[in-house]
Amino acid sequence: MINIKIKPLVGSCVLAASLIFPAIQSAQAAVKLTLAHGFPSEHIFHLTSTTFMDELKKEGADINVDYHPGGSLGDWASIFEQTMEGVVPMTMSFGSSEFDSRLDLTFMSYIVSDWDQALKAFGPKGQMTEVYNEILDEMDLAVLGLVPTGFGSIVMRKGNTAEPTNLPVDSKGIKIRVPAIQVGIERFKSFGFNPVPIPLSELYTALQLGTVDASGIQTASDVWLIRDVVESYVLTKDYFEHAFWVVNKSWLKKLSEEDRQKLYTAAEATMAKVWEEAQAVDAKFLEKVRDSGIKIVELSDEESAKAKQIAYDNEWPFMAKSLGPKIMGILRNIAGLN
Repeated sequence: MINIKIKPLVGSCVLAASLIFPAIQSAQAAVKLTLAHGFPSEHIFHLTSTTFMDELKKEGADINVDYHPGGSLGDWASIFEQTMEGVVPMTMSFGSSEFDSRLDLTFMSYIVSDWDQALKAFGPKGQMTEVYNEILDEMDLAVLGLVPTGFGSIVMRKGNTAEPTNLPVDSKGIKIRVPAIQVGIERFKSFGFNPVPIPLSELYTALQLGTVDASGIQTASDVWLIRDVVESYVLTKDYFEHAFWVVNKSWLKKLSEEDRQKLYTAAEATMAKVWEEAQAVDAKFLEKVRDSGIKIVELSDEESAKAKQIAYDNEWPFMAKSLGPKIMGILRNIAGLN
C-alpha cells in the first residue's frame, strides 16, 4: 500500500487534495437532467419517462433526473422551445409548424394504417426516426425515439347522432374542431367538413356549447378525457399520433462518453418497452370509451379506402410543398404508394 503524506506546513491542503484526487471529485458530481412534458400521469409520456429513469439507474449513469410532468414547467409547445434552448434538456413533444413547417408531418394522414405498419415505420430503428432527426438537427435536438399514442379519429358531440363514415357525403355541413394547423384544416376540408381551428384547451367547452358539432384528430385516450360531451367515436383512423422524444444536443455533448452511451442504451431499452405496451394502452382506452356509453362507429373497408384516397389526392400534395421530394418519397414508400 502506498501512503501519501501531506505535511502540515503546506498551507492549502484542500488544493493539494484536489490536485491529487481529481477523478474522485468529478465522479461525485452527478449531472442534473431536467425532463419535462405537458401531459398527465395517465398519458404514455409518463410511462416513457418513468421507464427511462428506471433504465438509467440500471445502467449506473451519473445522471440525476429532475422530472416535471403535467405541464408544471409550461405547456408542451413552450417546453419544446425550452429544450431547443437547452433550458430543459429533455422533453417529449408533438410537432409545431411554428418552429418548422415540416413538423406538421406529425399530423399527416394515412402514412400507416395499423399497428404492425406503425411499429415498422415509427418504432425503434424505423425510417421515421431518421426523418425527424434530419429536421430537428437544425434546432440543436437529437431524437431518442418516437412515442406512439394511437390512431386518431373523429368524435361527435353529445346529442348529435350523425355518423360521418361515407366521406365527403355524410360530412356536409358538419362543423368540426381542428388544431390551428394548416394540414388539419386541409384534411377535413377535403373530407367535406367545415373545419374550425380551436385550441385544445377550449375543446370541451366548444363541444358542450355546440360551437362545433365534432372534433377531429382524437385518440382513444383523448376521448376518455372528454367523454361527458361525446355521443359517438367514428373510427376513421386517419392518422397515427406519435410524438418525438428529444434531448438538447449541446447538453448531450457535455456528458462523458460513458454516460452518453449509458443514456442511449437506457433510451433504447425504454423505447422497446413502450412500443410493447402502447397498443395495449390504446386498446384499453378504447374499451373504457365504449364502456362509458359512447357509441363506437366503424368504417367499412370501402369507406376507409375512399377516405385514404381523398387524403392522398388533396392533403399529401399540400404537404409535399413543405416536406420536399426526399421526405415525401420515404412517406410514399411506407404507405405503399410507389
